[in-house]
Amino acid sequence: MAQTLIVSRERAGAYPTIQDALEIATDGAVISVEAGTYAEVVRLRRRKVSIVAAGKAGSVTLDATGLGGSAVACESAEVTLRGLILTADDYPAVSVTGGRLAIEACEVAAVFAAGLSITDGAHVEATDVKVTQGQYGMVIEDSDGVVDKCEVRNIADDGVIVRLGASPVIRNSTIEGCGFRGIYVYHAAKPTIERCDISATGDAGISVAHQSAPTITETWIHDTHGVGIMFGRGCGGLVESCRVESTATPGIHVDEGASPTIREADERHRPRVGVQAVEGATKQDTDKVDKLLAELDSMIGLAGVKGEVRSLIDEIQVNEWRRSASLAVGAVSHHLIFTGAPGTGKTTVARLYGQLLKALGVLPIGKFKEVSRRDLVGQYIGHTAEKATTVFEEALGGVLFIDEAYTLARSGGASADFGQEAIDTLVKLMEDQRDQVAVIVAGYTAEMADFLDANSGLASRFAKTLEFENYSPQELVLIAGRIARNDDYVFAPGLEDALYEWFDQMDRGQNFGNAREARKLLEGMRKAQSGRLRGLGRVPSREDLRMLVLEDLLAAAR
Repeated sequence: MAQTLIVSRERAGAYPTIQDALEIATDGAVISVEAGTYAEVVRLRRRKVSIVAAGKAGSVTLDATGLGGSAVACESAEVTLRGLILTADDYPAVSVTGGRLAIEACEVAAVFAAGLSITDGAHVEATDVKVTQGQYGMVIEDSDGVVDKCEVRNIADDGVIVRLGASPVIRNSTIEGCGFRGIYVYHAAKPTIERCDISATGDAGISVAHQSAPTITETWIHDTHGVGIMFGRGCGGLVESCRVESTATPGIHVDEGASPTIREADERHRPRVGVQAVEGATKQDTDKVDKLLAELDSMIGLAGVKGEVRSLIDEIQVNEWRRSASLAVGAVSHHLIFTGAPGTGKTTVARLYGQLLKALGVLPIGKFKEVSRRDLVGQYIGHTAEKATTVFEEALGGVLFIDEAYTLARSGGASADFGQEAIDTLVKLMEDQRDQVAVIVAGYTAEMADFLDANSGLASRFAKTLEFENYSPQELVLIAGRIARNDDYVFAPGLEDALYEWFDQMDRGQNFGNAREARKLLEGMRKAQSGRLRGLGRVPSREDLRMLVLEDLLAAAR
């Protein structure tokens, strides 16, 4: 059994520093570090050891700032780092020379050096690592390994450098906001770059030079100041099924004397990329999906809506299975239109839909943000686009539910139609971020048709329209009964028949409130019951307090 040593500033008998624990650690030891900040430089030469956070990831910081070295420096060692924050200034936060490093769920940052430096034949396994600052993000030189589900952001120079024959696999990772290039491959390097998201670079997304030959597949390069991918003279490799969008032209530049193989992406096949690349394949919660569908089925009425939602979920789940099997998947929009009168369960179904998408791994959060015209429309030119974009970004990862969306298409007689500006802004955002959000617009059936006509591209953004029909009198009785039971009330014999007659004779025009009418009526009955019980002249029994009778209905209906 591996030796375990505890490092803590608070616990009696624990080692006060990591270096203290290392002095007596045997080969294969685990150093478990309790929460806190430890200002030290950890040097590991020909050691086999694990340094892990005892608590949740991010609770332990190794800070080498001003100490003249890396937070962790490994030489010909076999080291595991897990759950740590590692910081340095003029040295790489983590430096590995030869040996093997497994680094998981860590955050690294440097100032005038690389966040993570892997050199001299080392092998690295980096998973869920975030590089948040550095002159460079990661440098992999004459080494190999796997970089999976990592993030490299806000880097002064190149995000990832692969050089001197290095051949790592970089997959499912996000590289964003680098001052120069996203990934720089040179000196005969042969990395494999797959399902990555590379954006917001000061120059090329990926630059290949000096006889290098990378394999770049199913990667999205976008919004770069330079070209998407640059191949220099003498370079080869493969570019297959990649999306290169919003870059300098040409998207892929090949110098004379370069010979890469380039196979264009099938527009029907838009794989998820970056740190979310494997969400669908690895984090589907089928038990949660079944529970949510059972909750949907338990709603009263809405047979057509339930069938449509089940059909959508079936398609999404099969697509995720196909994607995980590396099969082509058609582009799918998760945006929906809900039409119908108020009180028909549109908001409840929208919430469930967002939770289902999260359980299926399609959306990372599944949160629900409900807005209306006033949340999206500003008061002066330019204000609306700003407001709409802010609201949209707040909903990323979940559902943006726009109630009474048709009001955006009404100018109300104003000279400047800011509602139209909101629609135009949403149309672009819905396409640009369609893999990160589900937009659901809701409103009366006829008015929603006018809303869809407000922008030529609006209707095509939505996958389907779900019509929420008015509840029948019998369904409203069931809804009233469910509300009553949830509030610990029961109906006296014969009251359900009277409720049916009441709902049956109500005007069911456009302003009919459906379930809202049932709630409003129940509230009136409860108030009537309170007055009736106060007039008994005695303390009412428990049965009296729970029972709603015909007299209460008649009083509420006046």
